[in-house]
Amino acid sequence: MLVLLPPSETKATGGTGAPLDVDALSFPELTPVREKLLAALVELAADVPASLRALELSQRQAAEVTRNAELRSSPTTPALARYTGVLYDALDVRTLTRAQRARAERSLAVASALFGVVRGGDPIPAYRLSGGSAVPAIGPLGTLWRPALEPVLTGLDELVVDLRSGAYSALARVPSAVVVRVVSEDGSGRRKAVSHFNKAHKGLLARAVAASRAEPSDVAGLVRLASRAGLRLEPTGERSLDLVTHA
Repeated sequence: MLVLLPPSETKATGGTGAPLDVDALSFPELTPVREKLLAALVELAADVPASLRALELSQRQAAEVTRNAELRSSPTTPALARYTGVLYDALDVRTLTRAQRARAERSLAVASALFGVVRGGDPIPAYRLSGGSAVPAIGPLGTLWRPALEPVLTGLDELVVDLRSGAYSALARVPSAVVVRVVSEDGSGRRKAVSHFNKAHKGLLARAVAASRAEPSDVAGLVRLASRAGLRLEPTGERSLDLVTHA
């Protein structure tokens, strides 16, 4: 099973790993696009005002441009420790056992505007690039990523659970994936999509996957896994599930 997580705009600083080795990342079929984007971001970072405009950053966020300038030389850390924010707080990889963390690094993957997709254990540097960005001389990222990323994700011979957000879903369609929507249910049984706590519940589901020694191969198995973790997953279609919370 592979669970596709959305990334976060915020990244942890530093790391203890060696500088980025693109050839060591999972899904090596994506290396040519990764290299093209890395080169473009490093070149763009030499022009701070242009970088701020392209990345839609304020002057106070100029440090993010410095991160991009140092993509080839800055230290790395595993992807699940690099990304921060609500989802990754709920996942809380630091408190997983060694065996659970190994499962997380194998079974969880993060969608990335820069790398396409990386497994949880892949060592990556801090960077700034969003799924909706358009890099000068390259253009919209969806146009760049779709031809390379879609064959990789659709060709996976395992259950793929898609928790990505809209901008990252647009980088590659995965028709065979099981899509999970977080919804709240009121006392009358009416449901609506959750916005504020969406990421937290996705993080809890990702943690349940890491904590389970069973690896589901179908939707029914995933529903059982979630139930054992106290989460309510309900099928709403052949390849769609609602993660139900209470309003």
